[in-house]
Amino acid sequence: MRTLRPLQALGLSAAAEAAYLALVEHGPQTLTELTHHPALTGPSPTGLRQALTELGDIGLVSRDHDKLTAQPPRALLEAVAEQRAREARTAYESATALSRFWLDHTAGSSYVEVIDTSQRPETLQLRVKNEAETHVRALSIGPVGGGDRVPEVGPGTLDALNRGIDYRAVYSANILQDPKALDVAHECVAHGEQARVFPDVALNVLVCDDRFAVVSVTAPNHTGRHSVIVQPSGLLEGLIGVFESYWRIAVPLPAAGEAVGSEASAEGRQLLSFLSAGLTDESIARELGVSERTVARRIARLQEILGAKTRFQLGVQASRRGWL
Repeated sequence: MRTLRPLQALGLSAAAEAAYLALVEHGPQTLTELTHHPALTGPSPTGLRQALTELGDIGLVSRDHDKLTAQPPRALLEAVAEQRAREARTAYESATALSRFWLDHTAGSSYVEVIDTSQRPETLQLRVKNEAETHVRALSIGPVGGGDRVPEVGPGTLDALNRGIDYRAVYSANILQDPKALDVAHECVAHGEQARVFPDVALNVLVCDDRFAVVSVTAPNHTGRHSVIVQPSGLLEGLIGVFESYWRIAVPLPAAGEAVGSEASAEGRQLLSFLSAGLTDESIARELGVSERTVARRIARLQEILGAKTRFQLGVQASRRGWL
């Protein structure tokens, strides 16, 4: 579990937080006493004075002659929260106003924005996961192009999962052939991600709740990377529909340690061919020389392997994998 660092979360330094906690725990102290406090062995005297200035600027520490005293935090920090909320509202209002100005002077649809993310491709990914309130949907082409790049968990993914965001991802099946990429996916699943795979995921998409989507694309002539932000519109609804279609026909990501071979056994292929031909369980049992219960059990196992809820889905998935 992550250690709570309430003041650092507000932008104060680690030294400022340590100094405040020491004053709360041990009561008023002189600067000399605080300098020798066991919890404050890291900062230099100059660093400690800077930390106390940080605390004094928001009223968390007061000075009475030579004594430093911690002040109750709630009212002071609520004032900070309100100030930042006002700043956030101003930022959103400014973004809206500037977006209108932009659209008045450039060509393009009001619900689509193209941004060059060649230098910082993770910025918009992080925004999706930080702003998500209930769920994230993700389509991932997976590892492509080879090179020395080591697959890693996307920025903000684990934070989103740890705070309870419903996170569903469909990966392209080539992830099954890359052990490092597969390990990354399993790490996300271990934190609560629901993951499936599909043979040919066509694009990288992240959808934040039902509010906006980010589509990552390669710039013309492969000169960089662009991201397309899609705001509420028919296009956003279409992207969500594309994801849900992938999700319905994709199969669950194999658990860590589970074999991920792409071929069914000869016995499984024979059973699938009988099913596709429309034979009943009774007829299949007779052809295979087993009981109907055994047939039903083998069909259920194939459905489990392919993530199919019905026999129709089983046929579709088997066909997509080339088992028929």
